[in-house]
Amino acid sequence: MMGWSILTNIIGVLLIYFYLPPGNSGLVTLLAQVTILGVLNLPSVITIAGRLADAFYDPFIGQTSDRSKNARGRRIPFMKWSIIPACGFCMLVFRPPDSGVSMTNAVWLTVTLILFFISATTYIIPYNALMPEMAHTKEDKVRFSTFQQVGFVFGMIIASSTSNIANWLQAAHPAFTRMEAFQSAIWCLCGIGALSMLIPVLAIDEKKYCKAEPSTLPLLPAMKQALKNRNFIYYLAADFSYFMALYIIMSGLQYFVTVLCGLPESIGVVLVGTMVGISILFYPVINLLAKRIGKKPIVLFSFFLLAIVFLAIYFLGHLPIPPKIQMFLLVFLAAFPLAALGILPPAILAEIAEEDSQATGENKEGLFFAVKYFSVKLGQTFGIGLFATLTLYGKDPGHDYGLRLNGIFGAVLCLLAVAVFSRFKEKP
Repeated sequence: MMGWSILTNIIGVLLIYFYLPPGNSGLVTLLAQVTILGVLNLPSVITIAGRLADAFYDPFIGQTSDRSKNARGRRIPFMKWSIIPACGFCMLVFRPPDSGVSMTNAVWLTVTLILFFISATTYIIPYNALMPEMAHTKEDKVRFSTFQQVGFVFGMIIASSTSNIANWLQAAHPAFTRMEAFQSAIWCLCGIGALSMLIPVLAIDEKKYCKAEPSTLPLLPAMKQALKNRNFIYYLAADFSYFMALYIIMSGLQYFVTVLCGLPESIGVVLVGTMVGISILFYPVINLLAKRIGKKPIVLFSFFLLAIVFLAIYFLGHLPIPPKIQMFLLVFLAAFPLAALGILPPAILAEIAEEDSQATGENKEGLFFAVKYFSVKLGQTFGIGLFATLTLYGKDPGHDYGLRLNGIFGAVLCLLAVAVFSRFKEKP
């Protein structure tokens, strides 16, 4: 989990910052700041294109792994062969051919981003489909999901440390440009990601721990069957809103730190580390509350609290307290939603997939997680795209209105998630 979290969060945290940096970053702008259809800018269009191509690939890889009869299992073989392409294309995303604004860079980014997303998906969908097959009780599913979330947030911390590693590399090698330092840091982290992703491939005996039989349904009938589940539809809609809101924060973190609060970019990893550290303290509490009151009330409360966090972003730098304290208060408020919305939704989906298998006699775990990640990627795509588009209205010190607007949009998305997920019917 940590391995692919490193890769996806490198893309989520740094893509816009690297190609369309603020004026005080030391990086060079690599894409033209032009509008398309009067609303979207070039980075948002490229990101949407990459994510949409990948999103339509999700059901295919989910169904293909569901129906696999490989001697090593339905999931592990796909994971094994996708590691090197995923890490390689993640590196290439940040190795544009030109050192300034050019259309060549736009084409390069589009192609490498699509290939990265497809390669990472070939690992992520089978990996997540292992959970309902290996965890056989509701308590086991929450426990599995908790440990997965630990891996994910550590990956988030490591990805957020890129600028700190780049600072160290520049200090050690003064001949490095800022771009070269960032690229070298990203390549190091991709290596760590690859080694982490290799561990379950080598260590898990899928045939021993997973007893599910291959699905026999073709893709379209299987998808129709899954989408008839109302709880699954409510789950998808809320998940879409959450990930769109989350990737507004992930894409904007460096901007919020350096532009809205005027702090050094190196503090970003400290803030993420603090948020993750506090969120981990909430893990036992969330596990206990999930047993006592169920998962749904915790999820609804977390969305509401996250809406407050987004509203606070609008006022960053203008509150009558030091900017550093403002940022730390923000990450403290975000810690509980990060923990709860990282642990509980995967466990809820595993239960939905297991209940569907029992009702239909078809093991479609991969397809359920594929459709989920289709929704997630649409949310991520529109989150990154919305953030990139709003930078048109200001992303630099003294001209930051576009960054602040992200707070308003994020709060609205979280409240929409509350409205939708309130219709979810949780079984005791």
